[in-house]
Amino acid sequence: MKTERDRCIALAGVFQAAGLASQVARTGMGEATAMETSIHSLFKVNADSVEDIFNGIKGLSFGLQTMLDQLEEGEKGRNIEVTRYAIALLHLERKLSKQASMLQRIGDEIGLATERLEYFPMLHSNILAQLAETYAGTISTLQPRIMIQGEPLHLQNPENVNKIRALLLAGIRSAMLWRQCGGSRLKMLFHRKTSARLAEELIREIKASEMLH
Repeated sequence: MKTERDRCIALAGVFQAAGLASQVARTGMGEATAMETSIHSLFKVNADSVEDIFNGIKGLSFGLQTMLDQLEEGEKGRNIEVTRYAIALLHLERKLSKQASMLQRIGDEIGLATERLEYFPMLHSNILAQLAETYAGTISTLQPRIMIQGEPLHLQNPENVNKIRALLLAGIRSAMLWRQCGGSRLKMLFHRKTSARLAEELIREIKASEMLH
């Protein structure tokens, strides 16, 4: 469970959550398939593989492209804001990993949200509100807090705030997965080209599988 491919998939999960949080804050909307994939990862506790956590790589197209845009040389598609959120998620996850009681609380509360999935779809406002409450009561208390920039109109909407917090919780889940796969800051700095190449390969893989269907 520690291949470069696994690390790339996990890191794409971080960038997907960061990119979607930014999208919701800026436009009031998040790409639906990508959102479902990110939120799904929170409920996949016992998975056979990294891909299984995201229900396959297809739903990570948005995250892989976002990550590739940030890793490639030049400024073409780069979004400094999204990169900042992704790095902040990796940083907060390291702090969280030392807080056993907080990790326990997050696990317990996600367990309660899992029970609600019997009655509500995954992106239902009730599920997102519960995940947002979990984030607000745990990770949001760690420093430095992630301050999401966006349009006041969208950031004043409680449902959007819940979406953003639930996505940041999913980003922490991916950051944890990345670290468990051997990810580190040094690897991120020195393996940028490898990560970019793998992201391109995975995007091609997704496109090829879509053409077959």
